[in-house]
Amino acid sequence: MNFDPPLIPATLIRRYKRFLADVEMSDGEKITVHCPNTGAMLGCADPGSKVWLSHSDNPKRKYAWTWELVETGTVLVGVHPGRSNQFVAEAISTGVISQLQGYAECRAEVGYGHENSRADFLLSDHMTKADCFLEVKNVTAVSSAGIGIFPDAVSARGTRHLRELGGCVEAGGRAALCFCVARDDVTEIRPADNIDPVYGQELRKAIATGVEVLAYRAQVSPQQVLLYQQIPVLCAQ
Repeated sequence: MNFDPPLIPATLIRRYKRFLADVEMSDGEKITVHCPNTGAMLGCADPGSKVWLSHSDNPKRKYAWTWELVETGTVLVGVHPGRSNQFVAEAISTGVISQLQGYAECRAEVGYGHENSRADFLLSDHMTKADCFLEVKNVTAVSSAGIGIFPDAVSARGTRHLRELGGCVEAGGRAALCFCVARDDVTEIRPADNIDPVYGQELRKAIATGVEVLAYRAQVSPQQVLLYQQIPVLCAQ
């Protein structure tokens, strides 16, 4: 996915109240921007970090600028969870995510399950396979060299989604979870059992039930983010 208009660099002053961050623009102006990531943002919210922002001309928005990327060391990381859905949708349409090919239709935000959830996508009209409910999770945290972890904070919502996906499979349907790894230095994904052990347990249960769990990492730049390579999801304790 290309960023159009291009992202603008700034320096992070602080992130606070979950949804807000103060930054300093290249001309020295200090502004407040929208932070779309409600997680802990482990390693991605250090004051002084270089960040990249997108701008909206929507007059109804309180904050015109949105935090999109951060530089951690020499690595660029996509911190906007909503963008992950766009990255995954594009990777499906271009054939990068091979496991989810062959569906004629892809609809977003479709209600499903017994807990009044909304799936990120419903893939339908495949010649041989059942319709597939798909959830997307944005991975930004790294526990050690090459190991990405999810979640980076307790996620009751994420756990609920796993239960819903498992229920779809138990009812005879197809369900998948895709970890969108918006950084290029991760070689595998593991559940963050030390942060949210319940999520880890539910992820293992979902896999045992038949939920397909995938992870794809991205090449990230201020010009574009492209998913390009599958990496393993390891759940052994």
